[in-house]
Amino acid sequence: MAVYTEVADEDLARFVAAYDIGRVLACKGIAEGVENSNFLLHTERGFYILTLYEKRVDPGDLPFFLGLMEHLARGGVTCPLPVRNRAGAALGTLAGRPAAIITFLDGVWVRRPTAEHCGAVGAALARFHLAGADFALTRRNALTVDAWRPLYERSKPKADTVFGGLAGEIERELDALEAAWPTDLPRGVIHADLFPDNVFFLEDRLSGLIDFYFACNDFLAYDLAVCLNSWCFETDGSFNLTKGRAMLNGYTGLRALTDAECAALPLLCRGSALRFLLTRLYDWLNVPPGALVRPKDPLEYLRKLRFHRTVADPSGYGLEA
Repeated sequence: MAVYTEVADEDLARFVAAYDIGRVLACKGIAEGVENSNFLLHTERGFYILTLYEKRVDPGDLPFFLGLMEHLARGGVTCPLPVRNRAGAALGTLAGRPAAIITFLDGVWVRRPTAEHCGAVGAALARFHLAGADFALTRRNALTVDAWRPLYERSKPKADTVFGGLAGEIERELDALEAAWPTDLPRGVIHADLFPDNVFFLEDRLSGLIDFYFACNDFLAYDLAVCLNSWCFETDGSFNLTKGRAMLNGYTGLRALTDAECAALPLLCRGSALRFLLTRLYDWLNVPPGALVRPKDPLEYLRKLRFHRTVADPSGYGLEA
C-alpha cells in the first residue's frame, strides 16, 4: 500500500455517493507498501479501504483480483470483500484511476512473528490454495522466472551503486535459476505476496489475509517459498529453523507436499528471494517524485538469497521426513 495519486474531496464525495455506505466522514492516505494508492475511508456506515490502481496494475487483471476475494470468502478464507455500488459494479473510476472500495478487516500485522504466528500462516496458506483450486479465472504470474532478466536489465546500469558487485551476482544467479527452474510442479492460484503486513492477527489468532494484487496462477510450493522468506528470517539475517518447521507443519497438516515439491523447495526459495531482490532494487532506484512511499531495502533479499544457496535439501528449512 502507498499513496501516489491524491483525491480531491469533491471527487471522492461524488464517487462514494454511488454506494450505499453513507457520506464520507474522513479519508486518510496509507503510506505502507509500494503498489497502489490506498486510503482508510471512514463513512457513516463504518470503515473501508479505498484503493486506486496505479499504472503498474493492468486494468484487465482487476476482475481476477476482485473475483478471487469473493471466491475465497465463499470457500471459508477470511479476507476483505469488494463493495459493489448500486449498479452492482465492484470497480469504478476515481482521479483518473480504476478504483474500488473494499471492506475493512479487523486486526493488526505482527512486527515480530513467533513460531506460532508462522504455523498459523502456513495453515492459512494451505486453506487459500485449497479454496482457490476451483476458481474459474486465471492470471499468469507476471513476475516469474521469465520476467526476472528483463527486470534486471532495467536496473543493471545502477545496481552497483546500491552494492558493489551486485549486478554480476544477480546475473550469475539468473543464469543458474533459468537453467534449473522446474516445469511440472502442482499449480494453482497463489497469493504471491503473503508478507507479514498482508496477514492480520487479533491477539494471537489469525484474523484474515489481505492485498491480493499479486495473486496469480503458479506453483503452489513457490507461494510457500515466498512465506519462508518473508516470515522465517530474523532481523540479523539468520534463518529461524523453528519458525520454518512451524510454517511447514502448519501447511502440510492441511495440504501434503509432493516429493517433487519437497526436492524443489531450496530452488524455489532462491527464486523467491531473487524476485523480491529485483523488484525492490527497481523500486529503490525509481521512486516517483513526491510519492508518499518508503522503498524497501533490496539488500535484505540479497542476504536471504545467499543463505538459500547453502541449503542442500528441505530439512534446512525444517521440513520433517
